[in-house]
Amino acid sequence: METKPEKEKSPASLRWGVLRRALISSSKSSSECSHQIGVKKITRKTVRGFNLVPCRPVYDHSSEDFCSSLKSQNLAGPKDVCVCYELPVIKAPKLTMVQRREDCVDLDDFAASSKYNIDTTGLVCPWPSEDVLAYFCIKHSDIFRSKRVLELGSGYGLAGLAIAASTDANEVMISDGNPQVVDYIQRNINFNVGIFGNSKVNSMLLHWNQNQATDFLNSFDIIVASDCTFFKEFHESLAHTVKSLLKYSETSEAIFFSPKRGDSLFKFLDVIADFGLQFELVENYDDVVWNLHQKFLHGNDSSWPNYTKDHSYPFLVRITFSKQ
Repeated sequence: METKPEKEKSPASLRWGVLRRALISSSKSSSECSHQIGVKKITRKTVRGFNLVPCRPVYDHSSEDFCSSLKSQNLAGPKDVCVCYELPVIKAPKLTMVQRREDCVDLDDFAASSKYNIDTTGLVCPWPSEDVLAYFCIKHSDIFRSKRVLELGSGYGLAGLAIAASTDANEVMISDGNPQVVDYIQRNINFNVGIFGNSKVNSMLLHWNQNQATDFLNSFDIIVASDCTFFKEFHESLAHTVKSLLKYSETSEAIFFSPKRGDSLFKFLDVIADFGLQFELVENYDDVVWNLHQKFLHGNDSSWPNYTKDHSYPFLVRITFSKQ
């Protein structure tokens, strides 16, 4: 009897399947191959991203060196991996960062998300927009000289740490709204404390929807962020945070890198304007990034599956106070 070919699953069905397998431990089976094929059909993740700040694993989570040198300092656990980032500047020190293994999902992540009304994307992986933000900040290091800098929604803190290690910033505050993520940030600060020169570097738990401490109001010369505009429900609180913490000065600015992701970016810019702030949206802001974008877009580089301009390419947004 002839059997009908199995109907191809929809992207939504594949995503639910991936989530189910992440939450339920199961042994390897013959379905593993089809699972991996399904992931490739829906994922927009990339192994290297733009690879502007090259990185490589330093320790595997099961390595004896990893256990002895990091666990003894309470800097890493069995769910973590240590990664070395090579900053693209002459004689720059290397950043060594502890990150969550990408194959780990913890139900506590969802509990924290519900408790604090936050997302858990900072624990998922380092995102390509942060790679671009870190590269841009290193390349334009002069704008950070003697400045007080805040990174919002920092994830593991790559951009903030890169600013602290490669510029002459006076102070770098690296923040996130997820206490689990802030714990990683602080561990990464502790691990790299010897390469920051005279820059003061601190972590901070920062919820955009709460009133900010008076010590921080309008006190930062530069605010940076990457891929923080996707969730529309956070647009108003994010815009309010920028307006509350950015210093009143002609030279102060917020530097955001964000893909369009449908109309999310433009909706956020509408909110920025409603808050009385002005912005500049730049599509082609760097020749290296633009050339990589064109290669990915036209299929000349296969390292980024399902690359699209809408979801993958970060636009530069520069936000300032309106000139009177």
